[in-house]
Amino acid sequence: MSEKVLMKGNEAIAEAAILAGCRHYFGYPITPQTEVAAYMSKKMPKIGGTFLQAESEIAAINMVYGVASTGKRAMTSSSSPGISLKAEGISYLAGADLPALIVNVQRGGPGLGGIQPSQSDYFLATKGPGHGDFHVLVLAPSSVQEMADLTVKAFDLAEKYRMPAMLLADGTMGQMMEPVQLPEPKESTADKSWAVTGTKMEREHNIINSLYLKPTELEDKNIERFERYKKIEETECLWEEFMMEDAEICIVSCGITARVSRNAIVEARKQGIKVGMIRPITLWPFPKKPLLAAADQVKSFISVELNMGQMKEDIELAIRCKKPVSLCNRVGGMIPSPEEVLEAIKKAQEGEEE
Repeated sequence: MSEKVLMKGNEAIAEAAILAGCRHYFGYPITPQTEVAAYMSKKMPKIGGTFLQAESEIAAINMVYGVASTGKRAMTSSSSPGISLKAEGISYLAGADLPALIVNVQRGGPGLGGIQPSQSDYFLATKGPGHGDFHVLVLAPSSVQEMADLTVKAFDLAEKYRMPAMLLADGTMGQMMEPVQLPEPKESTADKSWAVTGTKMEREHNIINSLYLKPTELEDKNIERFERYKKIEETECLWEEFMMEDAEICIVSCGITARVSRNAIVEARKQGIKVGMIRPITLWPFPKKPLLAAADQVKSFISVELNMGQMKEDIELAIRCKKPVSLCNRVGGMIPSPEEVLEAIKKAQEGEEE
């Protein structure tokens, strides 16, 4: 077991990707994720890997497509406006059933917005970051340790189900420093018989493609893909519960706001308020089952987010509107304080008592 080292979140992503067997990184600098690219630029040449600062985000994602088609682990990273530019390429990856890792360290928007942290790409990530019917796996870390652990997890799940995965972190997660225990080096054991590696006249040709001109063929591909998605929803949901045993109010939050919420919950408990938290770790698939179960226990939910209430909609759908869901949020790069979350908890309790 390796010793803990003090690392910035963005650096932890890069080092964990390398330890997970990634040797091909293509990116473009944009705040607040530039340290991922900077780390890769120094490390990849030393280990026989490929680092390439592309001429644009569009070029970077298409380079990922090329390497992913050979069965090698490849990744790119960016921040919100850069992910928008990558959306077409992400859709192509999904359409060709290719595994790859896309890291999005979110900043405020829309447009150029600002460089401060945000969670406003929730819709973009969870509803399909590109055109067409598809999903990507979406994992949301709330510590530097999870920045590393979920990077490895994302690569593994992407290969297992042959689809892109997105590590969705807010800017705070990328910039903060914490002790982290890095994963052990590993080699991919996934089946790569589909990859284009040259046949050596020993097998049939593999074709990587996302174009299907026959409507019946495209329909069949989409139906098969969604059958795969259904299996993922049943088996790969990740979440964490905190003080939910006797909770009457349930906070739902991820990333930095989950950490703020945890402090507010501890203080609320000291004041006799029974509140807990369900923290989604996978945003897609979204942890619907534990939330629906909680709806039979608690009196209300609070969604704590760095956006105008995007995850709140998924909470309402998950609990089938059985209980009210209020919103505690800040936007534009602002982060709610534990006191603001505590105030939202108190308002929720007052609403129950009326």
